Amino acid sequence: MFACSYIPQPPLADFVNLFWFYDRHTLPHAHERVLPTGTVELVFNLRDDSLRLYDGPAPDRCQHFPGALVCGPHAESFIIDTDQQESTMGVHFKPGGAFPFFALPANELCNTHIGLDTLWGRTAAELRERLLAAPTPDAKFRILEQTLLAQLARPLAQNPAVAFALQVLHAAPHTGTIADITTQISLSPRRFFDLFTAQVGLTPKRFCRIRRFQAALRCIHTGRSVDWPNLALTCGYFDQSHFINDFRTFSGLTPTAYLAQQGPQLNHVPLFD
Repeated sequence: MFACSYIPQPPLADFVNLFWFYDRHTLPHAHERVLPTGTVELVFNLRDDSLRLYDGPAPDRCQHFPGALVCGPHAESFIIDTDQQESTMGVHFKPGGAFPFFALPANELCNTHIGLDTLWGRTAAELRERLLAAPTPDAKFRILEQTLLAQLARPLAQNPAVAFALQVLHAAPHTGTIADITTQISLSPRRFFDLFTAQVGLTPKRFCRIRRFQAALRCIHTGRSVDWPNLALTCGYFDQSHFINDFRTFSGLTPTAYLAQQGPQLNHVPLFD
């Protein structure tokens, strides 16, 4: 398997975490459960012009999409076919980083997948064809970089209150609270709620819960023996029951099931039929 990534140059670097590319990505399992990160992803299937996704709570429910896909900010898991991951690439946006590139508010993409053509029209198919024709990963990354800049629907600037909130929640997902944030910004709680939800795609409270869930995943993924009560308290949960309930809500798995099934990627859980 060949895999590589690229961090774009400013000003995109403030909104995009990285571009990624996988080739000859064959796996021994048929499906993977993808866990929510609270961020937006663009995905391109460079083998076939199609993608199949399954509902996390109802895995027998399949949806078909074109080979250029927008994965909105999720607060629940979903399932992908690994046989469609043989050659893929995409854009992993930072939290709240996707909103300048689409004309609709990010919360309209919450817990949804949508063909990129629905948002970008013919540009989506043309972009995928250009990515297919590009001879190297670096050339593909340059095309993605140029296209994102050309598709700007809004200025590359976050509202200062939203940017501040994301910085606080990133630095201290276990201890930062929405009440703490709203006391430090010059906006009413209602106005802050509306701005944050429109730019990030999730409510402030739900986003905070997902960041806490992601912190718990990182603790579990270290490979060391897990002290469950201590992990729950360290990550900011009231108790172990609160931790298990939140974990199951976002992943569809118990923490012990995740530990037993986890693969090399933090947010991709192999499913063996």
